[in-house]
Amino acid sequence: MRTKIGFMGSLAFQLGLIVFMLAVFLGTALAGDLPDVKKRGVLRHLGIPYANFVSGSGDGLDVELMKLFAKHLNVKYAYVKTDWDYVMGDLTGKKVNVKGEEVEFTRDVPVKGDVIACGMTWLPWRQKVVDYSLPTFPTQVWLVARADSVLKPIVPSGDLARDITVVRELLKGHAVLGKANTCLDPKLNRLEETGAEVKVFKGGLNELAPAIINGEAETTVLDVPDALIALEKWPGKVKVIGPVSPVQEMGCGFAKTSPSLREAFNSFYKKLRKGGTYRHLVEQYYPAVFAHYPEFFKEL
Repeated sequence: MRTKIGFMGSLAFQLGLIVFMLAVFLGTALAGDLPDVKKRGVLRHLGIPYANFVSGSGDGLDVELMKLFAKHLNVKYAYVKTDWDYVMGDLTGKKVNVKGEEVEFTRDVPVKGDVIACGMTWLPWRQKVVDYSLPTFPTQVWLVARADSVLKPIVPSGDLARDITVVRELLKGHAVLGKANTCLDPKLNRLEETGAEVKVFKGGLNELAPAIINGEAETTVLDVPDALIALEKWPGKVKVIGPVSPVQEMGCGFAKTSPSLREAFNSFYKKLRKGGTYRHLVEQYYPAVFAHYPEFFKEL
């Protein structure tokens, strides 16, 4: 009798464990909208160490922003490190393959976070995968060269389209680095059409400036936040030649199944801007950006 009871008890325990693990799995797979975050008691921030948005040392503009958002929701904050190849799947639960401006959802993957915040530029293909928050930062793609490059910074004409054309014409015959499936994708910026020797960089975005300093190419494309950091970090070793794209915007990414979480963030973010807290954060991490894009920050 004891053996039978023991067996039945063990079986019941195993079944209970299976049910519990299944519930945890499904909860993880489906979680993400505001009620789920509050029930879980944790906001999971998907971040990629990049420029001063996510330093990798526990701080950064977007880290501070997400910590404040978690506090606003009265939940704990959790940083979940990821990278550009996996971040969309980590948010949506679907592996994404990018083909130009088109996307293909290939297979299910575990959901690991509730919001992407790491200096993510608005791109057409990304908008098919995630819903962006209100714009949180201005950006643009600049051509950056080693200090000893024969290329010289252009004199801004006041006509952005003309300046972009001039910079693109300068690229002919010069080696330039880009990063696939990011805002610095050579295809996205049509760098092949310039006659440049285009090289697709295999390392991280943070490594592009050091790569040209070390001689892997004469030039690279960088977005504005990373270019500003490069100028501060390696003074006298790099120089900005000029723009290769129109002005763009960055924002936080939310799963399309998380509309109330996105709405809650936008409401929180508006108050943060109005109260001056967001300006203070930007001044801490990107003090030079106000001189380049005053219009974006004029309401702060």
